[in-house]
Amino acid sequence: MNPLLSRLQPYPFERLRQLFAGITPNPAYRAISLGIGEPKHATPEFIKTALSASLDTGLTGYPPTAGEPALRAACAAWLKRRYSLTLDPATQILPVNGSREALFALAQTVVDPTKPGATVVFPNPFYQIYEGAAFLSGAEPYYAPSDPARNFAVDWDSVPAEVWARTQLLYVCSPGNPTGAVMPLDEWRKLFALSDEHGFVIASDECYSEIYFRDEPPLSGLEAAAQLGRSDFKRLIAFTSLSKRSNVPGLRSGFVAGDAALIKPFLLYRTYHGSAMSPVVQAASIVAWADEEHVIDNRRQYRDKFAQVTPLLSAVMDVALPDASFYLWAGVPAAWKGSDTDFARDLYAQYNVTVLPGSYLAREAGGRNPGLGRVRMALVAETAECLEAAQRIVQFIQSRG
Repeated sequence: MNPLLSRLQPYPFERLRQLFAGITPNPAYRAISLGIGEPKHATPEFIKTALSASLDTGLTGYPPTAGEPALRAACAAWLKRRYSLTLDPATQILPVNGSREALFALAQTVVDPTKPGATVVFPNPFYQIYEGAAFLSGAEPYYAPSDPARNFAVDWDSVPAEVWARTQLLYVCSPGNPTGAVMPLDEWRKLFALSDEHGFVIASDECYSEIYFRDEPPLSGLEAAAQLGRSDFKRLIAFTSLSKRSNVPGLRSGFVAGDAALIKPFLLYRTYHGSAMSPVVQAASIVAWADEEHVIDNRRQYRDKFAQVTPLLSAVMDVALPDASFYLWAGVPAAWKGSDTDFARDLYAQYNVTVLPGSYLAREAGGRNPGLGRVRMALVAETAECLEAAQRIVQFIQSRG
């Protein structure tokens, strides 16, 4: 067996299952899960129609790993509409089977484990794929500290110079999981300067970019690069997905875009990795990327939902409307003495509502786990169900005085 596998930690939802083992939730309440960030809004009919219409011709041959030209063109057209960016579909865009597998695979492509101290840096708290990708690439992870006083924004200045010197890959997530925070242009400027100085690649995870609550949409890493005169996107790859944007998590469709010098070896790796996207999925993806009306409606649904749920919870918890994404990152009330696991377990047992302990989304670094004492709530179900969950949580907290 690959000895690096032993370094992988259980996934957060496996830890959650272990936490709930042996508990029979209160039968007076039907189960409501705010645990997994799996979109539950209806998939648009036109996407399903395109998927089924391609079945007769889409299953008869092996698809190219680079994707069909029509799909790459659709992705490029979306980048033009969304960010006013012009990318070469042939060299700067590559379809992927959802952002998750691509985020993992990039580390296997760009990390050189033969270099002493090979390091992959990412925020803390974080999406666990970053950590697993670092371990299995042969690198060491570095958990960049976050500042709770600034909505858990990453304190890049606290990362030692000797860590940056051995960094080969930096993962960033904006809008962030679990906090929903969006990185401003000045933060990108700082990271690009560090990349220029030390030569590391930046992987920008942007899968929540189309669910936002402010008037100004989130800034993409590619957009920031262009604004700062880096139109070649040197050492930058952005990852995006249809899962949240179009409510098709089962489609497993997204794309990466950026530095052509990185896309080329990434395509080579993926050719051997067997990561070609099915033509059936490509057909559905083309029409999804071409339409914005369903995205606007999806964003409206989330805005309406958060506008109703957030005030209820903010009356009893430390929680506020995020910049973007579909998560609430909430502080556990004092009655639970900072134990996010006790809070999640008690809530499940008494009110049959599932939330994810924040400590499962972070690692102890510098003597503390930044997720400790917080829980992540994924408001992915329909509004009525999320409201019912919020009302139960309010009752749960108030019952503890």
